[in-house]
Parts: sequence; C-alpha cells; structure tokens
Amino acid sequence: MRSSLLAVLAFAYAVAAGTPHHQGGKGNRQPYVRVRNGTYSGVYSAEYDQDFFLGIPYAQPPIEDLRFRTPQSLNTRWRGARNATAYTPTCVGYGGDQIGYEVSEDCLYLNVVRPAGIKRRNLPVAFWIHGGGYFMGSGVDRRYNLTFMVQNGVDIGKPFIGVSINYRLSAWGFLNSEEVQESGQTNLGLRDQRLAMQWVRENIGAFGGDPDKVTIFGESAGASSVGYQLTAYNGRDDKLFRGAIMQSGSPVYYGSVNDTEYFQPLYNSVVNQAGCSGAADTLQCLRDVPYAQLNAVINQTEFRGTFVPAIDGDFFQRLISTQLEDGAFVHVPIISGANSDEGTAFSPQGINTTEIFYQNVVNPTGRFFRRLPEWFGQAILEAYPDIPALGIPGTPPLPADFRPGPPFGAQFRRSAAYYGDATFIAPRRQTCQTWAGAGVPAYCYRFNVIVAGIPAIIGATHFQEVAFVFYNLQGVGYALNPFTNKTEEYTELARLMTSSWASFVVDQDPNSFRAGGRAFAEVEPWPRYDNADPQDFVWSVNETSYAEPDTYRAEGMRLINENAEEVYHR
Repeated sequence: MRSSLLAVLAFAYAVAAGTPHHQGGKGNRQPYVRVRNGTYSGVYSAEYDQDFFLGIPYAQPPIEDLRFRTPQSLNTRWRGARNATAYTPTCVGYGGDQIGYEVSEDCLYLNVVRPAGIKRRNLPVAFWIHGGGYFMGSGVDRRYNLTFMVQNGVDIGKPFIGVSINYRLSAWGFLNSEEVQESGQTNLGLRDQRLAMQWVRENIGAFGGDPDKVTIFGESAGASSVGYQLTAYNGRDDKLFRGAIMQSGSPVYYGSVNDTEYFQPLYNSVVNQAGCSGAADTLQCLRDVPYAQLNAVINQTEFRGTFVPAIDGDFFQRLISTQLEDGAFVHVPIISGANSDEGTAFSPQGINTTEIFYQNVVNPTGRFFRRLPEWFGQAILEAYPDIPALGIPGTPPLPADFRPGPPFGAQFRRSAAYYGDATFIAPRRQTCQTWAGAGVPAYCYRFNVIVAGIPAIIGATHFQEVAFVFYNLQGVGYALNPFTNKTEEYTELARLMTSSWASFVVDQDPNSFRAGGRAFAEVEPWPRYDNADPQDFVWSVNETSYAEPDTYRAEGMRLINENAEEVYHR
C-alpha cells in the first residue's frame, strides 16, 4: 500500500461524505469522459494514480410515477461537463449496512474506478453487486472500496477497471402481488442490475474498458444476484458479461423461492397501512403516497426483509434448480465458493438435543425455508449425525469433540453444518458440478480463515472473505479491522486471493498472475473443477492454501440438492 492508514481513511471518508478530493500529479489534471449522453468530470487520486467517476446515473430516478416500475434508461443529453466526483445516497434499505449513509429513492447510480497511468485501452472490467439479503447494502459501502484491488491488479500486471452499483431493495425493489405481476413490474432490483450492465456495455469504452470483457461478481445476495443474471430469461445470453464470480451464493437461491400467491397477503397489508385499500388501482396509489409515509410502513419487521426475488414468468421464469438440470444458463467461466462455517450465521441457537434440531429442520423460523416434510427431516438426522466436528470441517481452533454451552447449545455444530449446507454450500457444489458437466470452466473454493473479532465457535463464517478479496488491509469501513493483530500470513493470503480474482477478471484463469513462478510459487495452482475428481481450493492461513476433494458431507448435500425442487422449492 502506498499511503498511510490516515491518508487512506481521509480519502475514503472525504469521498463517501461527498467532498471532492482533487490531488496533484499528472499536471493536476481532472479526468473527463464522454459517454453517450454527455461528458462527466471525475477525480484524480495521485496516491493511487487512479481516476474515480462517482455517482453516475444509469437510469432515470425511480421516483414519483416511476416508483415501482421497471428502470427506465436515461433519456436526456447535455452540453458541458457534469460532476462525477462524489458518492450518492444509498437505496432505501433496512439494516445495519445503511447506518451512517444517506438513503434516497433516487439511488440508481454507479461508480467507476480505473488505473490512470495505464496506457493500454480496452481494459477488462470487474462489476460488483453488493449483498445484504436484498433489504440492505449499497455500492457506496466503504468496505467495498475498489481502489485497493484495482491497484493490486496494476501491481501484478493484470490491470482492470472496477464498477460498483446501487439497486433497489426490500419492497422498493421487490414488491410483489397479483397487481404487480399483472403490471409487469416485478423483480425491479434485478432489473436495475441488468440495466446497469447494459449501461456499462454501451459506455465503458469511454473509460478505457472493454465491453466484451466484463466479469460480474458479488457476495451473499450479491452472489445470488450474479446467479440470477446467469439464469435470467431462462438463461438468455445478452452478451453483458463473459465471466462471473459468486462468493457465498449461487444461481440456486439460499432459501425457498416464492411466487405471487405467497406475497399477496404482505402486499395487501402494505396497501392497508399506506391508506390505499379503497383505491381502484392500489399500485398506482402506492406510487402517490408520500415517501416518508410509505417508508414508515415498509420499515417494519414483517415487510422490510420479506420482499425478495420471486418467480414472475419473465425475468425469473421457473425454479433455478430445474433450469440448471436443463442447461438453461449463460455458459461462461465462473468462480464459485463458500466459507467453512456459513451455518453459524444462519443456524438457530439453543440446539441442545436431537429433537430440537429436528424441529428446527422441519419447522424452520425466519424467511429462508418453508415447512419441510417429516420424512426429509428424518433423512437429515441420518445424514447429519450428532458428531460435534461435523459442523466445522476444517477451522482449527476447536477440538473435534467440543460442544458449546449456552446460548448455542450442545448440538449447535451439528445444526450449523446443516444450515451452512442448506443455504450456501450444497448449492455451491451443485453449481460447480453443473458447470463442469457442461464443459464450462469452474473454479470452486472453501474460505477457511477466522478474522479479528470473530470467536472460534463462529469460525470462518459468512462475509469474512470480503476484506481479503477487496485487499482491504486497513479495514476501511469496518468497526474492527479484520486484520487487527493478525500475522503476515493474513496479508499474504489477501494478496493471493485478490490477485487470483484479478487474474480471473483479466484472463478468465485465476492462476495466470503466477505465470513463470514469479509469485506464490509455494502455493499449488487452483484446479479447474472436474466431476471425475472434484477439487475445491481451500484459502487458509494455518497452512499453505491447497486443493482438497469436494466430497465432505456428501450424503447431506446430496439430499439437499436432489430435493431442491420438491422440498426446498428453489
């Protein structure tokens, strides 16, 4: 890193707060680009020799009569230069990821970070889709600062351009009902993402990017979004990307997929509380409700996290598990992975007995799964026996026979194994097998690192790989830097991971930056997934990262994947 922690933080917070940050260097220049609609002026950073173009609209503001409508392309041109020098507000969301950020309905903007000193044009592009369960998060989150990974790409000879976006969340982006279905205004957040990709295809050349070399990547709901873009419109290939990276998420949703019937009571309740129950056109009435009033309605537990992507017969035409069986997906190379202990973030606590575990399987709480059949619950008991170490396959600090006390429960590790597989790890394995079976390159992984502030019982849990991928060694945007008091091995792993991501973006091969043995010669190459000998790459700091057979908990994941349509409805 070229700058001190203070310099990095000062820049990150200045930009996030909307303060233009003009620096000297290269003739004190201010970068300009001319896109289809007009010219933008950006910000040059001498610290990183990068240009930032922040807060560029990719759609008309989804406000007033465009609220609850599919995103509309920009329809104006202008003369002169418009500022693209500060981040915009986030989309309206409900959760911790929105704390400290201004929110607004007018939020469909993207950000571009490019290396300024690269003479070459037609750089590959990494297009980031944030996570947050479809009800929180944004592309302006400081933890997703693209600067560090873009800089590393230059340092290893794999330069690329980074793009991040906002998209509509919660009911604002995923309202559903018969009325919404009939109007065709479904899955708006996913359609926002799609329009942003189309904007990039049409305009990234002005920034020095290659529209034919775009890789989309995301984590959690962002990875799920990447999966949905791979299967959108029954797998139609609109040539918007040539590669995809899914971190803890896949084309198969991590919960049950629902349709209009499921959402109708929720919609009716929103309509009621918004004062629109007597309207002839309730959807239009919701468009006319003042923002503050409607926001107060949606910002309730029963609504804010329950409107998510749904089958609509258009963007999302059928269950993705059946699409994968039919080969109805965009056949581009992928990286697909999950963390060892995903389930510790999703398992209920207080799992003290087999009966409690069983009841939580067949009668799950929360929004991820519907009630599951009793026969399936019995099968899960056999596939996930009461063996403590089953819950954490490779994280080192806990002894194999360790049983946690309150509040987790003596069988928490057993439960965490099932919940981790059911939400992310089994669908990841199915995705890798599907791509390999179709002869399409897939590179699959297991992240096995405990970061600062995470107790051993939680382990290598959900989201923790993000700081490594973004090479965020200073922990910008984190309450506690994940690398605090950690060894040099953590830094080196971050460099290995972010370099592998850069290589995939540039060459569609995560190993290419190591050509000629110039770096990480002691680390074995990341193997392409092969169904005859399935291998994951394990990211580790306790030993050199390595490939392992992707066969652990085979019976449990087989049950989950073979019953995805009938039992899980996904």
